[in-house]
Amino acid sequence: MREIRSLLQIMARLRSPQGCPWDRKQTHQTLRPMMLEEVYELLEAIDQKDDHALQEELGDVLLHLIFHAQLAKERRAFDFRQVAKRLAEKLISRHPHVFGKERLVTTQQVLQRWHQLKEAEKPSRQSSLDGIPLHLPSLLLAQNLQKRAARVGFDWPDPKKGIPKKLREELREISETKGRGAAFARELGDLLFTLVNLARHRGVDAETACRDSAHRFARRVRSIESHLAKKGKKTTQLNPRELEREWQKAKRRV
Repeated sequence: MREIRSLLQIMARLRSPQGCPWDRKQTHQTLRPMMLEEVYELLEAIDQKDDHALQEELGDVLLHLIFHAQLAKERRAFDFRQVAKRLAEKLISRHPHVFGKERLVTTQQVLQRWHQLKEAEKPSRQSSLDGIPLHLPSLLLAQNLQKRAARVGFDWPDPKKGIPKKLREELREISETKGRGAAFARELGDLLFTLVNLARHRGVDAETACRDSAHRFARRVRSIESHLAKKGKKTTQLNPRELEREWQKAKRRV
């Protein structure tokens, strides 16, 4: 595409000796936190169903992809064309039911075949958990570890009975743990890990579910603050019972 070629030319110019001092100074490492921030801004645009913001944030993420490809090109490692070529090859090879003669009808069959093909491309992996980025957000990391382990037999034989039983066990252990130290943190982590397992078996993304709950909490707090501000009041002026009443009202509003 002409637009993509133009972007690549602009990035090369920015990185040239006659380009921008800031852009010339960047490395893969310095760009890392900025790229992560852009991805989260993209997720927010998706959650808000804001097409204008979505277009803008997709562009910002694309900027980082082109930037990293330019850095790699300067190191003579690879370039954007090779990235695109490898992606196209991967999409074709992992969709044999579209570009080949295999017949896969259900989504489950497609996913199972995708994972089989993906594993075949990584023969050097020594563990079924290799390749999962350990820097993922904690709930997403737990879910991905559980999914991958389940493929090699590490899963509940009867999740409907096993997971609720495990939850009760973890709740009992956390209630028996005194203090706020390492022991409590460990038991809390076990409880959260079990909850992620429950979400996985119910077909729910735990990271999304927790983020949605956090967003609902934020909207309700803001709703209460706004409602009280119209009366010239603040939440700190309410007693616990009054604050609970306001919370219940906010739940009905938001």
